[in-house]
Amino acid sequence: MAGLLCGTKRKKQVSDLHEEGKNAINAPMLPAGTDIHPEDTLLEENAERFMINPTSRDNPKFKDLQKVLIDWINSELEEDRIIVKDLEEDCYDGQVLQKLFEKLSGRKLNVAEVTQSEIGQKQKLQTVLESVNELLRPHGWTIEWSVDSIHSKNLVAIVYLLVALAMHFQAPIRLPEHVSVQLVVIKKREGILQTAVVTKELTSTTEMMMGRFERDAFDTLLDHAPDKLNVVKTSLITFVNKHLNKLNLEVTELESQFADGVYLILLMGLLEDYFVPLYNFFLTPESFEQKVHNVAFAFELMQDGGLKKPKARPEDVVNLNLKSTLRVLYNLFTNYKNSE
Repeated sequence: MAGLLCGTKRKKQVSDLHEEGKNAINAPMLPAGTDIHPEDTLLEENAERFMINPTSRDNPKFKDLQKVLIDWINSELEEDRIIVKDLEEDCYDGQVLQKLFEKLSGRKLNVAEVTQSEIGQKQKLQTVLESVNELLRPHGWTIEWSVDSIHSKNLVAIVYLLVALAMHFQAPIRLPEHVSVQLVVIKKREGILQTAVVTKELTSTTEMMMGRFERDAFDTLLDHAPDKLNVVKTSLITFVNKHLNKLNLEVTELESQFADGVYLILLMGLLEDYFVPLYNFFLTPESFEQKVHNVAFAFELMQDGGLKKPKARPEDVVNLNLKSTLRVLYNLFTNYKNSE
């Protein structure tokens, strides 16, 4: 009889919990179509749980942001033979985040290489995030992630973290602008589940995001010493023409004549003394995408030649961003100024 009573009591508790979940699902302000399972609402007192509104999850701009971040991670960690396919499933245990931070910062973290247990994974995450926060917080970043949120595969927290790292380290990628998501927030207060919807902005405008970057010598030149900037431009024009003249080509305007990537590609071939097959790039690019392809290909040739990946973005060069073009050409100048 005691066993029967205990079983009945247990069933009632489960039933009550499921009813609690049902009430949360039917609560006001909950977006239509939100897929919340009863177990998602089994919270301790004063606890909260966040879920992405399905409409936001399916938003093309949000998906595009995830793809840009995934491609960037895979590019950075190519030498480690790490391939990320899904941010939630591949970043939660700290392994990818550890390798990414070490690659970007040049620092080696004192953590176990492989951790299978939940405790081990959280310990690794703790070490990684402490290092990340220590780096980002002085630059005004709001910490929107935690060990628990990352380990519980909170996609918004993971994206927040990756966007912050990409911006801080000036990743050569273009983040989609004005990406925001709606989160369903479920809270438990005095035994009652409460729901609310909040909007989280993941990216703003490119100009504002670029504004977080540390200023460099070209910023100073553009703002305060236009006379010296002209000297730099003249030196760079002399340098590129010394080589492009071999193909009967001549540059007079740095910001415009390198914007389609063709001269950059040909210049790299001349500097490294090889012929670049014409099928590898667009000789007369017409679309924005074709020009970006060319500039990105030129960046690959630079890396093949032993140069670091340019901090400028291919899109910025195509968009006639003078500072970006100067950074790329100055990098070539410092490495090949003595080449004949």
